[in-house]
Amino acid sequence: MQALLKLSKAIDRLNTFVGRYVIWLILAATLVSGINAVVRKVFHTSSNAFLEVQWYFFAASFLLAAGYALLEKEHVKVDVINAKLSQRTRVWIDIFGFIFFLTPVCIVVLKYSIPFFIQAYQSGEVSSNAGGLIRWPVYLMMPLGFGLLMLQGFSELIKRIAFLRGLIPDPMVKVLAQSAEEELAEAIRLAEEKAAAQKAQNA
Repeated sequence: MQALLKLSKAIDRLNTFVGRYVIWLILAATLVSGINAVVRKVFHTSSNAFLEVQWYFFAASFLLAAGYALLEKEHVKVDVINAKLSQRTRVWIDIFGFIFFLTPVCIVVLKYSIPFFIQAYQSGEVSSNAGGLIRWPVYLMMPLGFGLLMLQGFSELIKRIAFLRGLIPDPMVKVLAQSAEEELAEAIRLAEEKAAAQKAQNA
């Protein structure tokens, strides 16, 4: 069990790393959208590539962060019923859900999305829109995202079993911390302060 708990911690670290950096894709999509609007209004020109790269970024942020959202307990639950149940019953419901719902869905998506990605990569499939982008990078987000989600489901399953055996505290309790948006805002603020300090030194 201790070896499985170490594996669980490794999976948690992986999804934490991915989740904390993937949020920057939201900022990237926003910047691309803004640049596209300025170019279109000022220079009266645009490209479908701007539009497609926006939804590429959005798809990547949504899919790649799915495992991180599960880790941070951000997935929707029907708390009206769940809150009235005992702690152990809620843990068993989670175990049942991870085994019989989450894992099979992830396996099915991986089964169909991996060949879909490989075919697009080998054929060099390109968007049918004028100025569109190659398709395989966004197709790759499906197996990667659901792969990370399935791994995190396995990690959560390990933690629930370990809790039932009295090895760890309740894994269903959410630890309050900075939200992803707050972390992004803090990172931007620190970057601005660092840039201002460097500018002052060079002046």
